[in-house]
This record gives sequence, structure tokens and C-alpha cells, in this order.
Amino acid sequence: MSSHHSSSPSNRKDLIEAVMNASRESSTTAVFFHTSMAEQVGLGATEEKALFLLSRLGSLTAGEIAHHTGLTTPSVTSLLDRLESKGFVRRVRDTHDRRRVIVERNEERLTELTRLFNSLQEHFRDFLETYSDDQLAIIADFLTRAAQRSQEFIAAQQWKEGGKEERC
Repeated sequence: MSSHHSSSPSNRKDLIEAVMNASRESSTTAVFFHTSMAEQVGLGATEEKALFLLSRLGSLTAGEIAHHTGLTTPSVTSLLDRLESKGFVRRVRDTHDRRRVIVERNEERLTELTRLFNSLQEHFRDFLETYSDDQLAIIADFLTRAAQRSQEFIAAQQWKEGGKEERC
């Protein structure tokens, strides 16, 4: 978006601080919200988010999940064990490379979780209707760039730790 800043320096500093505070509050609320939603179907928040990652990116290997989440390989293995034992994912051998194991979502088992999130999305859709197109563009830009910044941070942490490839 625009890099033109029309507010005074002290007001700008206050605005940046307000966005930082609201962002922290939103992040904290999101963690508790997702924990609550996940618990309704017998999942933890990390499990629910891993399923979302699989729905967004498709089937992945455990190493790819580790790369996208910043979790260590043992943590991903434990996460997948829990998801598999609850019936939310299955591990299948890659048909082209039998050494590779791919994690797939079990769509039948995810029906209730999908229903919960679909009803929530409708609630938020109504909320978003209160914003103008320009405001929605700014909100979308902020959220997209904030997510990218977080993903860059995860990747930098992995590099500092010696790289995920050594741990996968």
C-alpha cells in the first residue's frame, strides 16, 4: 500500500503503538479462540492449525510441516501421531517415492470442525461488511504482510538453529 504518512510524528508514534497493542491483543484472543474451537472437536490449537495448514497447502510431508510451522521434527511427529490417532489425518506412502510419507487430511472426520468454522466465517463476513472497499484493502494488506513477516521470522529462527534440514 502507500508509504505516504500524513500524521504528525507524535500521533504516528501513538498510532503505531496502538496497532502493535491491538495486534498483540488480537493474537492472544486468536490463540484462546482457536483453542476453544479445537477443544469442541477434541483437538488442541496446534492440531487445529496444522489441519488448516494442510487444507491450505494440500498434503505435505512431516518435514514440510516442520518447515511451515517452525516446529521441531520430534514435535511434528508427536503432533501427527495425535492427529492420526484421533482420525483427522492419515500417513500414506508417496506413489512415486516409497521412502516419502505424505500426510493427508481425513475430510470425513473434519465435518464438525468445518461446520464450526463455516458458521464463524459468516459471522465475520457480516462484521467485514461494515468496512469500505479501501479499508478492506488496507486490512487485507496488513494481515497478509504481518503473516509474511511472521513466516520470515520462523524461517530466520530455523536458520539460526542450524536449519530444519538437519533436524528432518
